[in-house]
Amino acid sequence: MTETADDLSAPLGQDKPRRKRRLRLPFTAMQLLAVLLLLFLVTFASFAIFNKDPLGGEPMTRIAIREPKATDEKPVASGHAGESRQEGKHETKEAPKQAAPGEQKTVTMIDGSTGARHDVVIGAGEATDKGGAASAPPPVMAGIDPKLLEKSRYGMIPVVAGDMKPFNVYAADADRTKAAKMPVVAIVIGGLGVGAAKTTDAIMKLPPAVTLAFTPYGSDPGKLAERARAQRHEIFLQIPMEPYDFPDNDPGPQTLLTSLSTDQNMDRLYWHLSRMQGYAGLTNFMGARFIATEPAMQPIIREAAKRGLGFFDDGSSPRSIAPQAAANQAMPFGKGDIAIDVVPTPTEIDRALNKLEATARERGIAVGTASALPVSIERIGAWTKTLGDRGILLVPLTTAMLKSKSS
Repeated sequence: MTETADDLSAPLGQDKPRRKRRLRLPFTAMQLLAVLLLLFLVTFASFAIFNKDPLGGEPMTRIAIREPKATDEKPVASGHAGESRQEGKHETKEAPKQAAPGEQKTVTMIDGSTGARHDVVIGAGEATDKGGAASAPPPVMAGIDPKLLEKSRYGMIPVVAGDMKPFNVYAADADRTKAAKMPVVAIVIGGLGVGAAKTTDAIMKLPPAVTLAFTPYGSDPGKLAERARAQRHEIFLQIPMEPYDFPDNDPGPQTLLTSLSTDQNMDRLYWHLSRMQGYAGLTNFMGARFIATEPAMQPIIREAAKRGLGFFDDGSSPRSIAPQAAANQAMPFGKGDIAIDVVPTPTEIDRALNKLEATARERGIAVGTASALPVSIERIGAWTKTLGDRGILLVPLTTAMLKSKSS
């Protein structure tokens, strides 16, 4: 190889081209990712701590209130403020502020999780049904004396007319002369009106002397109550009242509560009274706390007495003040002695019925309560068929109440 002068004069080891130096970062890609993740977590935590969100990230419902348009159709009203019922589980939510009398407002509810919108209209003067839909006042049932009714904002409710009282007019027929001379038993089947099948079974399979107590709920409790009266059963109206474990145990919409004012509870009472007609008296539906709270219970008893009704205490609250309150008003009163189907088996129901019979022999009067379970209806029906042969008279509740008052 021929070398040139330039080659001979070049410094040894300097004949190779220089490599370019790479730029090196002070950290690796994994370290960068960790730093970014840490910054994200710090930012999120700061937002959660310093953002004053009272809902704390819970799903929310947005409510917009606007005046209804003049062309709107008849509104659909929300029902009992703040209460919803689903498969036996009851939740209590704060309801929008009620509109002033005569005023209506449209409420747009937006589900925070689904975005679904639902428009309802609220108004202080509208009657509402159990599900929250606007409803016309329930129609007056057949066989009801119009003189014993007066109009409320929810519908027709009972009233005294001269010497006529609903308790006397709507009491079932009974041989009261015979009842005064021998032991008597009355049986009250409660929880009717919700579930047409079980209500119809009680109406048709039990003797007319058995008293039927209806809740104010159901799609058409008045029609079922009308059918019961047509079969010569007397009926009582069950008023939902606050139990000790409310709201975990919730009797239903428009429940009378110890936390409400007398006026508020009276308004709720009128709602219940308007759901049907033809009842001889009232009885508690649950309500162990309410019926034992004198300031809450006294006004209800006074109102029932003023309207010519009797009151039946189902006996579930040992601290009930109803007996004393009813005595002060000189109104017909009765109290349950034995709950027949606490254990809903044929053997236990028969045992309870035998105990009820023994109580009647001992005291002259005994009142049993039960629900419309098929086994209860079957065992009670069989037991009543031979009761007279054993020297005990089955009578309507009103007859037992009058006998108790006179004894």
